[in-house]
Amino acid sequence: MNGRSSLTRFAWLSIATAIVTIGLKAGAYLVTGSVGLLSDALESLVNLVAAVIALIALTVAAQPPDEDHMYGHEKAEYFSSGVEGALILIAALSIAFAAVQRILHPQPIEQPGLGLTIAVIASLVNLGVAQILVRAGRRYESITLEADAHHLMTDVYTSAGVIVGVALVDLTGWYVLDPLIALAVAGHIVWSGVQLLRRSVAGLMDTALPAAEREVLHATLAPFRDEGIVFHALRTRQSGARRFVSFHVLVPGSWSVSRGHMLLERVERDVRNALPNTTVFTHLEPIEDAASFQDTTLDRAEEVKEPS
Repeated sequence: MNGRSSLTRFAWLSIATAIVTIGLKAGAYLVTGSVGLLSDALESLVNLVAAVIALIALTVAAQPPDEDHMYGHEKAEYFSSGVEGALILIAALSIAFAAVQRILHPQPIEQPGLGLTIAVIASLVNLGVAQILVRAGRRYESITLEADAHHLMTDVYTSAGVIVGVALVDLTGWYVLDPLIALAVAGHIVWSGVQLLRRSVAGLMDTALPAAEREVLHATLAPFRDEGIVFHALRTRQSGARRFVSFHVLVPGSWSVSRGHMLLERVERDVRNALPNTTVFTHLEPIEDAASFQDTTLDRAEEVKEPS
């Protein structure tokens, strides 16, 4: 988790980028009157709102665990990416509405050369910042930064489509191409927003770690199984960059508490080394006791009576 407290600097970078591109794209729309460029400007406005939400989420997620949130605050990042996904869908609907109106009432594009130049500059700014956010999101395992980067890259694709559309309108005189390109861009944005919403819901629903990471976990426990140690009730989940792993460890009942404790220390250490940013919960049980096998599910199979 080192360095995550400073991730807000990337959110500030995203905010500054959104403000710059809003100004550029709004200017391009005013110069040309292109509904495609208007759709581009609207998405940048959404980027600004999303960047502010990302800043809030990263600030909350960086807070250490407290009495009311003993598992930390990292899950705040899922709310951020979920809101971003919803905003992307709203932007797509706005673009589609404007495009349909322009199809019904086509208009020529003014000064396309100047408008396209401004749009290209705005796209290059977004592309550069998106690459920075992608690398930071992967390095720090931040879904908020990854969502923000994805959002900016969607904006780049939007701009590319709009630029091609405006250029074709200028070359062919087919005014209907401008709103049709805007509709195509809206469809692409919808797909992007749905993907972000799905990932956010998965995180909020305590989805298990990815299959590749679960394989790493099983491979880490394999050497202990070779020693005759049994594991069950293995559960995993992810909260932002923090992973949670829990399982029961079954050993001979004749073992001393000290020996069992030393085993758990080794197991937990190896899991943390194999999967960084992981909190491990273990429970020691005697392998000979039938009651040890009654708690492999979330709800215990039956109550265990104390010996008389």
